[in-house]
Amino acid sequence: MHVVVGGDIGGAERVVAELATRPEPTAADHQVALFTPNRALAAYFVDVGVRVHDRGPVRENPLSYLFRSFGPTDARWLSSLLARESIDVVHTHTFGSHVLGTRAAQRAGKPQLRTEHHVMHYFDPSCSPFTRWAAARTDRFVAVSDYVRGVVARTAPRVAERMTVVRNGVDTAHFAPGERAAPHEARAGALHLGIVCRLTAWKRVHLAVEAAALSRCELVVIGDGEERARLEAMAKERGAAVRFVGYRPDPRPFVAACDAILSTAESEPLGLSVLEALSMGRPVIAFAAGGVPEIVEHERTGFLVQEATAAALATAIARAQADPAALGRMGDNGRRFAVEQCSIERMCEGYAAAYADTNANANATAKVGAS
Repeated sequence: MHVVVGGDIGGAERVVAELATRPEPTAADHQVALFTPNRALAAYFVDVGVRVHDRGPVRENPLSYLFRSFGPTDARWLSSLLARESIDVVHTHTFGSHVLGTRAAQRAGKPQLRTEHHVMHYFDPSCSPFTRWAAARTDRFVAVSDYVRGVVARTAPRVAERMTVVRNGVDTAHFAPGERAAPHEARAGALHLGIVCRLTAWKRVHLAVEAAALSRCELVVIGDGEERARLEAMAKERGAAVRFVGYRPDPRPFVAACDAILSTAESEPLGLSVLEALSMGRPVIAFAAGGVPEIVEHERTGFLVQEATAAALATAIARAQADPAALGRMGDNGRRFAVEQCSIERMCEGYAAAYADTNANANATAKVGAS
């Protein structure tokens, strides 16, 4: 049972959908217990064919989080669901699910696996106590990158001892190379770039907008969020050629029309949109931080920018613009890397092993306790 608490359709939610729609490769039947104010997220899971137990529209604010996590109502509902459905493993994901999922799993006597999609909840004072309380009571962990595991190992060594790394995977058949647009067809001398992400502060899309203005490239922003209005105003003020197309369930047509994809997040744990771009044969220009250097090789599948500034990003864009043939070679290398190292099949195999390990250890512990 995947416990999903949140309002966005982001990388974690997409990973849940990928796992839940592949029962054979993951050696598991999947269901989702959903707590969200966002009806689009509920529809997203239903539309892809996941069996969803929807708690109904819920509020998303600090007080609601505290009541949901520590109050009796939702924990009782979830633990009853786990028992009724004869769930073997509870799988929690983002911060909102940690305490609630842990309490319900303990109440129902079920083992829990938690995927760490990020690390910020270990350090944010408003999140860290809850994250660590739940982590101490969680059986097994998956980190989406070596970077995530390394950070957790430094801040919570006992958690890292129970952690394995399973990179997010990409459906390389779905995210296949498309016909590349002519690099300068829209405006002479311009490079056509894209960025795919939620428009939230830590994604730092303002640096992409500023770099687009400095380098006079064309940028399409695929995503939505609370930062959109500010970013649109900034692009207009800078005179940047930036087009905002909002959230798109299928970003492939926009990615296919780009010469390269940008990633500007602060310490991106891995970057699912980066993997999807590589799978589509598009090189990536990204800041060399977080888990991104694990999947982007400098001057082979893209450019890694050491300094997290718009000026440094614009310099890398200028390098890309000066050698379109190199971009084509990088795109081919990126596609090869995604197929060989980051396929959805590899991810499913990793989770199948994690589920089996979590369940086996729980059964062994139960036998010891009964003897």
